[in-house]
Amino acid sequence: MDLDDKNEFARDAHLPEQAKTLWHGRFTGGPSESLLAYTVSLPYDQRMWRDDIAGSKGHVRGLARVGLLTEDERNAILGALDQVAEEMEGSGFHFVDSDEDIHTAIERRVTEIAGAAGGKLHTARSRNDQVATAFRLWCKRELKDVAIRLIEMQEALLDQALEAGDAYLPGYTHLQRAQPVLLSHHLMAHGWALGRDVSRLVDTLHRLDVSPLGAGALAGSSLPIDPVGNAADLGFAKAFDNSLDAVSDRDFVAEAVFNLALIGIHLSRIGEEWVLWTSGEFGFARLDDGYATGSSMLPQKKNPDIAELARGKSGRLIGNLTGLLATLKGLPMAYNRDLQEDKEPLFDSVEQVTLAVAALTGMIATATFNTDAMAAAADEETMAATDLAEFLVRDGMPFREAHAVVGAHVQACLAGKGRLADLVAADPVLGPDAAALVRPGVGVQMRTSRGAAGPAARDEQVASYRTMLADEITAIRDLAPLD
Repeated sequence: MDLDDKNEFARDAHLPEQAKTLWHGRFTGGPSESLLAYTVSLPYDQRMWRDDIAGSKGHVRGLARVGLLTEDERNAILGALDQVAEEMEGSGFHFVDSDEDIHTAIERRVTEIAGAAGGKLHTARSRNDQVATAFRLWCKRELKDVAIRLIEMQEALLDQALEAGDAYLPGYTHLQRAQPVLLSHHLMAHGWALGRDVSRLVDTLHRLDVSPLGAGALAGSSLPIDPVGNAADLGFAKAFDNSLDAVSDRDFVAEAVFNLALIGIHLSRIGEEWVLWTSGEFGFARLDDGYATGSSMLPQKKNPDIAELARGKSGRLIGNLTGLLATLKGLPMAYNRDLQEDKEPLFDSVEQVTLAVAALTGMIATATFNTDAMAAAADEETMAATDLAEFLVRDGMPFREAHAVVGAHVQACLAGKGRLADLVAADPVLGPDAAALVRPGVGVQMRTSRGAAGPAARDEQVASYRTMLADEITAIRDLAPLD
């Protein structure tokens, strides 16, 4: 190490006023460049500027209510925060090298504008409760937006389901044709999964709707602050009960990242199906040109890139979750700088899911279906095997025996000994009435039980699906409003 490196801290001790850290009074020198480069979070946490300003306004109003700020000081700081918001909105805000994070940057600028009054902004507040408050406000807004977008996707699935009418296709297990199902039933199946995703997001939003403002660094304050009033002011459902828990709790982040990972898995499943459905081998669906890509070399290609990326990005979402959980697993009470790593996984997961839902919703809403190809695949004779076994069950035969009887006919059919309908018609136990079940389009009509894949159950399901959507919209509206 040369002499210049050894004198690094001595040089930094002469930082200009705007480059001083929030903790400069404790230190004889300024931070090294490598420390700042490693600890800075401004490149990604600046997206929380609205939330930090909202939280700061609530804090200032709270300080004024308990007499820690005069009316003039309150107005000066609030005016400065409004000016900072205008500068941020209009790209007129200028960051400096010492702006470690968005919270530091905003406080610095407020102090520049409001002068001595600005120096009181951080009274009875730590960055620990400040950041936790802003982060929860961000989550309240962004997770609610994700839920709304999922509802829009559910509505697109329902619209296509209603448009599909009585069109049917094979239902699959192990990616092998199993039984015919209505296309509407298949599309709504994805909608029900997304409904659970919305429900989980709403539950998470309820649990995170707790204000940490007033917890300070970890132990609260000796000053007469008003955490309950601050919580109400900022639109939180309640204030914290334990200051240690308030600044260290990141359960809500882990919950949110899990929810988003599971949403990604559901979107991946949709993507996988649409990759198959739009292939020449299946030929079940056609993508609108606006939601497909071409090939730089192969003129004939029309590629389902949205579906493929939805499938591919699910791994990224899972990685965000596992990385966050690993970060949280060994932390002692209360705040540790490790918690800076809570934001990028959530920010990225929200962004990726938001983009995926928007693209997939458009892809589904504009796609068309080749119902003839679907029906041809679903009318394969062996798809009636379960219905034939249940025909025998209705006559009193034990299901396992019926399964064996029909299985033997299927085996004979596959061995080239005749059409399944002819083999069934010639069987004295089954006969012509059973053979009628093998005719095209009959199998899907047999699905009559609650929640089943046939027309008889479809109308009831549509009504339940619409009720689910209405309940989700009500749940979103009932969330505590933001300030």
